[in-house]
Amino acid sequence: MKILVTGANGQVGQALATLIQEEGLDAYLASREQLDITDYKSVSECVKSVIPDVIINAAAYTAVDRAEEEIELAYAINRDGSENLAKIADEMDCPLLHISTDFVFDGGKAGAYLETDATGPLSIYGKSKLEGEQRISASHAKHIILRTAWVFGGPMSFVKTMKRLAEDRTELSVVEDQFGGPTPAKAIAESLLKIAKIVTEENFSDWGVYHYCGKPRVSWYQFASEILKSKTDVTVKPIPTSGYPTPAKRPANSVLDCSKIKNIFGIDQPDWKAALKQEG
Repeated sequence: MKILVTGANGQVGQALATLIQEEGLDAYLASREQLDITDYKSVSECVKSVIPDVIINAAAYTAVDRAEEEIELAYAINRDGSENLAKIADEMDCPLLHISTDFVFDGGKAGAYLETDATGPLSIYGKSKLEGEQRISASHAKHIILRTAWVFGGPMSFVKTMKRLAEDRTELSVVEDQFGGPTPAKAIAESLLKIAKIVTEENFSDWGVYHYCGKPRVSWYQFASEILKSKTDVTVKPIPTSGYPTPAKRPANSVLDCSKIKNIFGIDQPDWKAALKQEG
């Protein structure tokens, strides 16, 4: 199996690169500098040169608040780039595994979101990711869209931000009324590689959207408290969303139901607390 990974410098891309190296897999890891997915010609040339058995799209515009201003760029990467990959994946009869987000939902549901629940993104980031999903779904490409949430494990993650802020402050205020499932980048990478191995087998037919996030359900405040529980000199203060206004509106609930990925691929939800301990 030969794998083409786009967005190889991102959180999940880096985790994929590490696992691919550890497993000795044949892969072409393309950073944004090496492959601009918004340029169809470049995408086509890259895929036809690599001739992968599966494409994993880890490239995305993820600056949620900045997207409210950089609208064209967010859509170019998250919508048009996704469509470009789907087109060439269809042409080459190559499965496409695509990472999406919990932000495609409006957060109004009381329980965990199913793949079949109605979407309603509140932000440009969420809207651009949803349109990317729709372009892939409308194509004839064999595809898996993996919606995930609250990804951590890279240098720019919430975990690293909290630890950095705690170095200089004695009190941190964190939103307590937004709930989700923090997800380790490593666990996402492991899941994508497992899915890649399964979908490249003959007779696979369960294409479509899947949910994957960490457990247990938690608020940003609870997550931050766990991250900093060893820092006895730092107080984590719970505040409402209204107390921390941001350019982009975020869903109050983005917990994902992950039973489908368990049933089809045998993939369990990761325990984010255990992953947090491993991260140190």
